Amino acid sequence: MAVHTVTSGQRLLDTVRLVESDPRIQVVFTMAPDVFSNGVTEFLDGLRAVCLPWHQATRQRFDLALAASLGAVHEIHAPLIVMPHGAGFNKLVRGREGLRAAGGSVAYGLDAQRLVHDGEVVPAAIVLSHRSDLGRLGRACPEAVPAATVVGDPSYDPLTASMAHRAAYRRALAVRPDQTLVVVSSTWGPKSLFGRRTDLLPRLLSELPSRRFRIVVLLHPNVWFGHGVRQVETWLADCLRQGLGLVPPEADWRSVLAAADLIIGDHGSATLYGTVTGAPVVLAGFAESEIDPASAFGELAAVAPRLSPRRSLYEQLTMVRSEAQGDRYKSAVERITSAPGRFDHNMRHLIYRLLRLKQPATITAAVPAAVPFLLDRRAAHEGSPASPPFAASVPTRCTGCRAGVRARRPEGRPR
Repeated sequence: MAVHTVTSGQRLLDTVRLVESDPRIQVVFTMAPDVFSNGVTEFLDGLRAVCLPWHQATRQRFDLALAASLGAVHEIHAPLIVMPHGAGFNKLVRGREGLRAAGGSVAYGLDAQRLVHDGEVVPAAIVLSHRSDLGRLGRACPEAVPAATVVGDPSYDPLTASMAHRAAYRRALAVRPDQTLVVVSSTWGPKSLFGRRTDLLPRLLSELPSRRFRIVVLLHPNVWFGHGVRQVETWLADCLRQGLGLVPPEADWRSVLAAADLIIGDHGSATLYGTVTGAPVVLAGFAESEIDPASAFGELAAVAPRLSPRRSLYEQLTMVRSEAQGDRYKSAVERITSAPGRFDHNMRHLIYRLLRLKQPATITAAVPAAVPFLLDRRAAHEGSPASPPFAASVPTRCTGCRAGVRARRPEGRPR
């Protein structure tokens, strides 16, 4: 299991559980090189698994390797399965010269410059969540199409299984029965909600009556590990003192979405997954230039209402909640996966086929998301942040990222 970032590591854990109980299989982890590798060492330490340094892992041969990112994977000596680390392939990257894509850009994960090395397709299998991705892959990297297989989405199935446990999740997030839970979700980068709309969280806390609304924020792990836990806590210290609920990066974000009454987001995967819950989804930040219009998020962007910074937030959110949602998000939800409820079955079949092993007779059903928990520290530091998040480019390393997150962790999963 090649873990590039905490995000990709979390995605791989959804897959490794399908095989790690098989006594014929030994699972080994390694930290692959990535500019957002901060936090991965602690993540792997917490697994209590066998972990090899990258230089050693790339000098040995294995029967199979899995990765949810593409950096340096050509160095691995094993049949390789690559899977997306988010909801499909939404974000654009610059393509190689001559690439047949609008503006010279192509969705990350479907691009030839990462899938092909020295003229050879690197992965033995490319996991796709939706059959429409086959056509997109064919346009971007036709030589990789024979390696592609439509498996489904590893977060869609647990998220749908989690909806029956909303009450338990809401209690864990300190939401009273008479309160509306507003979940604010942000991806990372200078064009993210957290990077551009620095006024949004303070405004929500001041404009929405606390007796009626509970506000909880989900930040992409790259925000935490790109800037450091201490810095994020400092930026949000005033909001935490005013009652903001902050979900640490090791908590299960899917249970937070399942608990939501309304979701405010940007172009991150969590916003797209929010459509699965049936809660209204409002876009408060959306980087048109970073999103493939042919992707699932392109479908969401075409129908989701936008949050105006110049109008009352209370009035806008009240209006959104009062509107009948109907099938507004149906097209976006249907683009997340074309194999709903089938990821575990299809993925395990793929793994055992490449391992050339007979599958065990039984398979576990998709499990609900773990009970969420919040940052236990309500005021990390005195004073207010001196500069807004992502005022400059994201650093490749951050000396403060090793700081621990103090969190209150409820025991166990919902039954």
